[in-house]
Amino acid sequence: MQHVLIPTKLDAIARELLTAKGYTVVQDAETTLAELAKRHPQTEALIVRSEEVTAEVIDALPALKVVIRAGAGYDTIDTKHARRKRVDVMNTPGANANGVAEEVFALALAHYRHVVQGDVSTRAGKWEKKRFMGRELHRKTLGIVGLGNIGQLVAKRSTGFEMKLLGYDPVVSASKAEDLGVKLVDLQALFAESDIVTLHVPENAETRGMVNAALLSRMKKGAVLVNCARSGIINEADLRAAKKDRGLGFCNDVYEADEAGPKSVADIADVMLPHLGANTHEANATAARRAAEQLIAYVDKGVTTYVVNKGVPDGLAEEYQQLAYHVALVARHYLGGGRPVHQVRCSFYGSLGPYAKWFLPPICAALSPEFDPLQGPEEAQMFLADRGIAVETRGADESKHYGNSMTIDLAEGDNAIGRVSVRGTIAEGNMMISRINDFDRLYFVPKGHALVVQYADRPGVLARITSACADAGLNIDDIRAPLDSTNQKALAVLKTNGPVPAAVVARIHAEIRPEAAFAMSIP
Repeated sequence: MQHVLIPTKLDAIARELLTAKGYTVVQDAETTLAELAKRHPQTEALIVRSEEVTAEVIDALPALKVVIRAGAGYDTIDTKHARRKRVDVMNTPGANANGVAEEVFALALAHYRHVVQGDVSTRAGKWEKKRFMGRELHRKTLGIVGLGNIGQLVAKRSTGFEMKLLGYDPVVSASKAEDLGVKLVDLQALFAESDIVTLHVPENAETRGMVNAALLSRMKKGAVLVNCARSGIINEADLRAAKKDRGLGFCNDVYEADEAGPKSVADIADVMLPHLGANTHEANATAARRAAEQLIAYVDKGVTTYVVNKGVPDGLAEEYQQLAYHVALVARHYLGGGRPVHQVRCSFYGSLGPYAKWFLPPICAALSPEFDPLQGPEEAQMFLADRGIAVETRGADESKHYGNSMTIDLAEGDNAIGRVSVRGTIAEGNMMISRINDFDRLYFVPKGHALVVQYADRPGVLARITSACADAGLNIDDIRAPLDSTNQKALAVLKTNGPVPAAVVARIHAEIRPEAAFAMSIP
């Protein structure tokens, strides 16, 4: 591999490192990527920042082997088309993290101390000290939503302000949070108790619009919301109403599109920047160096760490990776979506044993929407280790004759209460959950909408559960009701024709006092 194209204003260190290794490097930040692809069809490696690498661009580069995103997010790259064309896509996670973490405090301080308005006023010859009475960050409560690379750095950078730290991240273990000085709480408590809430989660189906009226109405009057993550996480209409009602502060650095033009939050943002989080000389240099070093390691040694669109290995059917995701997702729901996972234990039976590490990415994706299942086993191991989650792959007892199946156990801590064990298999082409804890022969298809209730076995309970569904206008498509006769416990799994409303779950809790009751919708 010799020809590298860099269509962006990336620090010169990338070009220097690659040129020193004998690569031919074309760096042009002025010409469009589509035009550069036409001019340089011999390109074998592409290093980008926020440029869109579309299917058309990939098709225009027939020699392309790898695309490296000098940064963490790669939603501007068509990773699936790249995989179909046998092109690896890599990122450099964490390279920009410190720049974004520092920006959180820059925004918060600018808002608290009226930096922008004060500058404009003073330049105009005014002296408005009384108007610009501010507040201090010292000993304020900071709520961090998402404790990945950036969230963890936000926690560390807060120490100089002696802030009280609250965190929400259902994947980070309690011990890891304790090391960071963060108290793990649910989202409702975080928004209610924080003076400043900062968002550090990806935008996807689970997080889109998550900051809505229900959460915003819990915030203290005058509290501040900082968004350096993705714009779609916040319901702007709800924020507009809450800001008016509660006098909330809002500092923003992210938008639906990174381009010039009117911004939909201009009327509610107290401080707004043009997506400058990673826009520091240091972050640019770090990302550039990482991208070049990863490319060199990829070519010279075949190192594929940070490839985010890896395929499945030869010999493993993709449907079993999908099974791992669904089994882990059911276990996650059963344990409780807001409860931190401390340990993951797995057993893989039949011919699945040799591929154990390849099931870690879908398991991670089930535990956290922040993890892309297209990433590889190494990234999954680092993702879990970074969050203090222990992983154990147990030897499979083939004398049980489970065939090609898997068991995934999740533990919240060391106590027996915060644990769940789920076994799944594929039968006649369909994914099946065959066991949850001691409820065997379940044979539940983990797709669509479902209501799960565990309770002390006694007459009449199942009728109450079905009545609650019927009263909510839900049709029941299927019922599985195994019994754990040893412990006198019963389980009801009801497949429904639509999402089960929270009111139905609340009614079941009130009427039958179950040991567990929850709704889930699985794609």
